[in-house]
Amino acid sequence: MFRQAVARPTADNIGQAEEETLHLKVGGIACSFCVTTLEKAVGRLPGVAEVHVNLAHEEVLIRYRPALLEPSRIGQTIREIGYTVRDPRKVQAFEEEERRLGRERLRLITAASFAVLSLAMMAHMWLGAPASRYPVPLLVLALVTVLGPGREILRMAWGSIRRGILNQHVLLEFAALSGLAGGILGMFEATVPGADFLAVTVFVTTYHLLSGYVSLVVRTKSSQAVRRLMRLQPDTATVIREGREMEIALANVRVGDLVRVRPGERVPVDGVVRKGTSSVDEALVTGEPLPVDKGEGDSVTGGSMNLTGSLSIEATAEMGDSFLAKVTRYVEEARALKPSILQLVDRVLGIFVPAVLAAAALTLIAWVGITWTAAGHPDLVSAVLATLAVLVMGYPCALGMATPLAMIRGAGRAAEHGILMRSADAFQVMSDVRRVVLDKTGTITQGRPQVVEVRTHGVDDDDLVRMAAAVEALSEHPLGRAIVKAAAERGLDLPGVNDFVALPGVGVEGRVCGKLVRVVRPTAAHDSGIPGLAALDQDRVRLESMGRTVVAVMVDDEVQGLVAIGDALRADAVAAVHLLKARGIEPVMVTGDNARAARTVADQVGIERVVAEVLPEGKAAKVRELQAGGVRVMVVGDGINDAPALTQADVGVAMGAGTDIAIEAADVVLVGGRLTALAQAIDIGKESFTKTRQNIFLAFALNGAGIPLAAVGLLHPIWAMVTMLLSVTLVLANSFGDGLTRRQGRI
Repeated sequence: MFRQAVARPTADNIGQAEEETLHLKVGGIACSFCVTTLEKAVGRLPGVAEVHVNLAHEEVLIRYRPALLEPSRIGQTIREIGYTVRDPRKVQAFEEEERRLGRERLRLITAASFAVLSLAMMAHMWLGAPASRYPVPLLVLALVTVLGPGREILRMAWGSIRRGILNQHVLLEFAALSGLAGGILGMFEATVPGADFLAVTVFVTTYHLLSGYVSLVVRTKSSQAVRRLMRLQPDTATVIREGREMEIALANVRVGDLVRVRPGERVPVDGVVRKGTSSVDEALVTGEPLPVDKGEGDSVTGGSMNLTGSLSIEATAEMGDSFLAKVTRYVEEARALKPSILQLVDRVLGIFVPAVLAAAALTLIAWVGITWTAAGHPDLVSAVLATLAVLVMGYPCALGMATPLAMIRGAGRAAEHGILMRSADAFQVMSDVRRVVLDKTGTITQGRPQVVEVRTHGVDDDDLVRMAAAVEALSEHPLGRAIVKAAAERGLDLPGVNDFVALPGVGVEGRVCGKLVRVVRPTAAHDSGIPGLAALDQDRVRLESMGRTVVAVMVDDEVQGLVAIGDALRADAVAAVHLLKARGIEPVMVTGDNARAARTVADQVGIERVVAEVLPEGKAAKVRELQAGGVRVMVVGDGINDAPALTQADVGVAMGAGTDIAIEAADVVLVGGRLTALAQAIDIGKESFTKTRQNIFLAFALNGAGIPLAAVGLLHPIWAMVTMLLSVTLVLANSFGDGLTRRQGRI
């Protein structure tokens, strides 16, 4: 279990207990009732300060005082109320998730089979078959259903009752056990319709299993971001000890060890370069596609890719304190602390079960009292039937389906526009989004380095690009590939190259048609006093001020031109920002890039608010600042560095061409990479939320009318079940049909 100390006792605070954080993966969280159950059960333990439950990702974050409470007791309490607990660092394997889904599917199929058999028996009796033929078979089916597929529900209900918690499991078992009691009574008392009672027991248990299974199907496809993050870091490292290289497990690398990293290998540890030069792809840290030149004294990050030269790196952090480990914790905690946006249903469900149980108790008392007073003896059969009808009528089946059905319907519409909705929460929060945080590289821009401008001195542009591309064609550097691509787009034929040499940290050189051609950093040419650079200096300053990466092209020791490499805006970036503003939403750019480049891009697309040079943990903190006062914030990104912010946001949106980590951490994925799809996603989310509210109204309209009718004896338990089915049917029809809303034509 992930434990993080947040306070340490000192001589000044000896009377104050140390607080620690316990982060758990809890299986079986199906609905808002489960969230409330966990919060109450854990929150009542001595020493617990805070409990945060995330419904979408089945995660719980607890702040507690270890002096008063052992973490093992927290886990035991959660298990006792019927949920499973596992270490969040041990990401559940796909095969294990599928096995769990298979087990729940088998439970549902088994219960559904019993329900079909029960319905067939009841239908036969309704058609005139003797009622005495079916009580025993129905009793067997009811007992097998409750103690077989429904055994886990019974255990969870008992665990909740022991702690004074009333939830949907308790409500179900009241109805199921009341049905069993009525059925058994009917076997000895001819006036009691025992078959009706027993059939209700089978039906309500099956519906409960159906609700849980639907919820599990949605959650089985949940995030695997942590596992993907840790896969970026190699399992082993080549360490230099006593002059010899040896390969050891990454967990055994210690601070101060010297680690060898060859070209094409991932850097295994966070550290400082002690020997060698190379270009390193650190996109996972900065989100920027361009590699960074590294030399002695420069820091490197574990998980980044070494591209060209060999490096000797002194480890400055152990595996548990590495950048990737920290990002993993940021993702986990941000996700567990993510604000719940299922408030609409939560407020109702908080009092729903106690109200139904109270109504059932009052019904029983009223029937016994009134019939005893009127007839001189209580009418227990009518009292029990009315009470059971109230319990059946009050079971929140349609209410529990209101949100997932609206989500499924909205997801289908979204898919038509290339939008993948991965979370039910995303639909409901869209209505309240007031700020959208946009990353720069790969989100507003295309995320692909390309030649954006060529400036020459005394030569033709095509000739300069041809010579530079000829040399760079032998290089593996991303900047070189951008130049080669530019030559291809211009239709240029590349001449042959002799004497090619890579200059680590500087550039490349080679002989083209007998001339020595070098493509290097401008500072390298300036430091060497190469002529021709001064004439292009103003262009260099201008291009660099625009956030471009500039290389100088030298021919026979004379600078003949500059090639500026940048990242072009997405074609629809300006339109996307305009659409957001038209909906009253403020766009905000938060990027790890430098302030000058960020401001330039922001001005081009019409964004006023910019926060630049922000690291991953800073992005999540900035999102929390923007959420102050209850403001709903959407975050759009594509890189690993965006993952903490995506999970912290009320809605995280990943570009379809982004990294797996960003996509897995997000609630919404723009599959086609169209930024204008943001506005479409918001519109679909708003309409889906409207559908959810309508579904809730429909569910409560029937339940609200049905409970009083059941209480006065005008609604038999079987007809209560039929009414519940009608409620579900109406919710289904409204979710997938035109329902009660009209298309607004906004999308």
